[in-house]
Amino acid sequence: MALTNSQYDAVMRLYDEERSANRRELDTREDFVLSQCPDYQKIKTKIIDLSYNYANSRISNHSFNEEESKAYKSSLENLKAQMQACLASIGKPANYLDQIYTCPKCKDTGFIQGKHCDCFKKKAIDFVYRDSNLKNITISENFSTFNLNYYDNLQIYPDRGNMTARQIMENNLAICKDFVKDFDAKHPSLLLYGNSGTGKTFMSNCIAKELLESIHSVIYLTSTEFFDKYKKFNYNENDDSLSADYLLECDLLIIDDLGTEPKSAYNESKLFYCVNERILRQKSTIISSNIDIIELRDRYSERTFSRLISHYTPLEFLGNDIRLLKKM
Repeated sequence: MALTNSQYDAVMRLYDEERSANRRELDTREDFVLSQCPDYQKIKTKIIDLSYNYANSRISNHSFNEEESKAYKSSLENLKAQMQACLASIGKPANYLDQIYTCPKCKDTGFIQGKHCDCFKKKAIDFVYRDSNLKNITISENFSTFNLNYYDNLQIYPDRGNMTARQIMENNLAICKDFVKDFDAKHPSLLLYGNSGTGKTFMSNCIAKELLESIHSVIYLTSTEFFDKYKKFNYNENDDSLSADYLLECDLLIIDDLGTEPKSAYNESKLFYCVNERILRQKSTIISSNIDIIELRDRYSERTFSRLISHYTPLEFLGNDIRLLKKM
């Protein structure tokens, strides 16, 4: 499970808050019962005394007395019945003062026999979504809503193996699904390129959703946001969601629309540093761009382009602007 230390601590704080809230609720319930049924406390005290005396007797005698055990159980059941009668008299169920748990399965600990409870996974997913910069986007943009019908299946591209745009996208879709399937074993990276509106960002979001749902840390940034983040780190500006290390350590970093940022030596150096570091750390990256491979080669340094070509799987996106097609 790929949570940062701060994310893990935040999840555990949620459990602390839930337990505190449940204790307060139980105290409120008990105060109400005692105000409406004063005899309840007397019965509760009798149960405590009865249990203490029975336990003390067992320890002192060092033997099992069946008659004494039967008498204890009978008295205990009688007192519990009186408690339930008190609760019923004020219209409350028998379990009204039982311990309250938000998650009865793990009793608000997050763990069941040393393994994460489903409620822990749900909380963790909420945190990785929050930090991903993708909250709510993947609700409508995921593999189940990726529609190949927007891609032309008539025009053949001789320089691309005599395939149509739809056939090329079918192949891209299969590769992206394999990207998710092989993610933990192979640490793959993708370079998505092609004209604007052909589904590159949509495809990135499809991948992001699958990985977020399996509690992988994903960061999505446009190219401009990515370089702005590094400037903030340089000037020690506060950023409550990300750190420079997190850009290098998150399971998947998505940089969208590379090439739209201002061209500068500073941006070039930061791009190379991040791309190279993530390769060395075996961390997956998806970079999308509206410019083609030749333009990427000409725009960025030889060493940056070399890393992209040798360590990323390039996928070309062909077709018409889907956003326009949807409007039409």
